[in-house]
Amino acid sequence: MSNDYSEFILGIKRKTGIDLSLYKEAQMKRRLTALYEKKGYGNFQDFFNGLNRDKEAMEEFLDRMTINVSEFYRNYQRWEVLESKILPRLLKANPSLKVWSAACSTGEEPYTLSMLLSKHIPLSSASITATDIDKNAIQRAKNGVYPERSLTEMPAEMKNKHFTSAGPLFKLKDEVKKTVIFKQHNLLSDPFEGNYDLIVCRNVLIYFTEEAKSILYKKFNASLKTGGVLFVGSTEQIFNPGQYGFETEDTFFYKKI
Repeated sequence: MSNDYSEFILGIKRKTGIDLSLYKEAQMKRRLTALYEKKGYGNFQDFFNGLNRDKEAMEEFLDRMTINVSEFYRNYQRWEVLESKILPRLLKANPSLKVWSAACSTGEEPYTLSMLLSKHIPLSSASITATDIDKNAIQRAKNGVYPERSLTEMPAEMKNKHFTSAGPLFKLKDEVKKTVIFKQHNLLSDPFEGNYDLIVCRNVLIYFTEEAKSILYKKFNASLKTGGVLFVGSTEQIFNPGQYGFETEDTFFYKKI
């Protein structure tokens, strides 16, 4: 790791509490170099000085650093497994599930969860906690307005039932929005609540180092009830779930044992 980048990482950690060293270095460095070059800086030191001086630039940096790629029903077949196999088992044990959508980005994931739950229980009794490190993403999630491309994989009947169209955009109905509570949260440094029946954390862990992933799997396990489930993204298979106290319930679904 170059000295320039190491100093930058230390400075950002002191200033924001975010530890960039837990992200895969090559990916993060490439992303940040592109950002500082676009802003006209020559190196990480100058970039950090600039961020230190300008609060708005720091907000923009944090926004760009986080990974906001999301859509409803992403990898549709996995959501079908959740709907037909995982949720019925969990709801049988406990009709009022405690659910967490971690690193929820702009809200597509927790809202998808809410819509799926509504097929099994009344929306009024669904409650999902959704967290992300990025304040701007959370604000967009709370607004609940999405471009059509976010809804590509969504079944037509769900789209018609839960959205109203507003020109080129789609607005989520309030009855779904009310089921999700959004909070800012840093997965790598903030404490986790406990007693969850279901934790969904998808397409985020691929950006972390193996060491950081290992820590997170243990923290997720500790946050779940026995029999609770961790649902991960389609490039994030856990090859040795037993070492974290999980067993595979289905592909990308891990049950706490």
